[in-house]
Amino acid sequence: MWAEEFTTPYYIFNEKGIKVTIASPKGGKTPLDPKSITGDYATASVKKFLNDPDAQKLLNNTVTLESVRAEDYDAIFYPGGHGPMWDLPENKISISLIGSFYDDGKPVALVCHAPAALKNVKTKDGGYLISGKTVSGFTNSEENAGQSVDMTPFLLEDMLIERGAKYEKGADWAPFAVQDGLLITGQNPASAELVAEKIIASLSK
Repeated sequence: MWAEEFTTPYYIFNEKGIKVTIASPKGGKTPLDPKSITGDYATASVKKFLNDPDAQKLLNNTVTLESVRAEDYDAIFYPGGHGPMWDLPENKISISLIGSFYDDGKPVALVCHAPAALKNVKTKDGGYLISGKTVSGFTNSEENAGQSVDMTPFLLEDMLIERGAKYEKGADWAPFAVQDGLLITGQNPASAELVAEKIIASLSK
C-alpha cells in the first residue's frame, strides 16, 4: 500500500469523528511500500503516522475482509499502491463487498491504483459496474514516468477503458478526483484528500 493514500484520509476521517475499521484480504499487518515513507514521498500525514503508535497498531492488526459486513458500515474506501492490483481484482470477497455497498446505496471510494479492485465487479444485471461510469485512476503516463510498468499485472487506465468506463484524468501527479453517483475515484496519491472529502460530503447528505 502507498502510505499517503491511507494516512491522509485516515486523519481526515478521524478529525470528523468518523469511526474507521481497517481491513485487508488476510488480516494482520498491511505492508507499506518502503518508497512511500521516505524522502519527499513522506507527506505531512505520513510523518504524523510514523510517529503515531496507535495508528500503526491499527494497520498492523487489520481485520480480514471476510469479517466485514456492508450493513455495519456507511462507506468503503480502498487506498492504492501496486499491491491492490495483484490481490484484489480476483478477490471474490472484495468483489462481493463492493457490490454490496453499492447496492445498499453507500459510497464506494478508491484512489490511485485501487480502482483495479473494480475490474470484475458486476451489477445485478451482469454488466460491469464501471461500464458507462465516470472514473479516474493512476494514468499510463504516471506509470511510465515512475518506471513502474513492470510492477503491474496490467495498466489501470487501459483496464478501466476496456471495461467501458468513462475515464478522466488531470495533470500527472496533480490532485484529481471524480464522483459518479456512489462511485468516487481519485487519480494518484495527491488525490487522496479530495477522495476523502467527497466521501464525507456524500455521508453528510
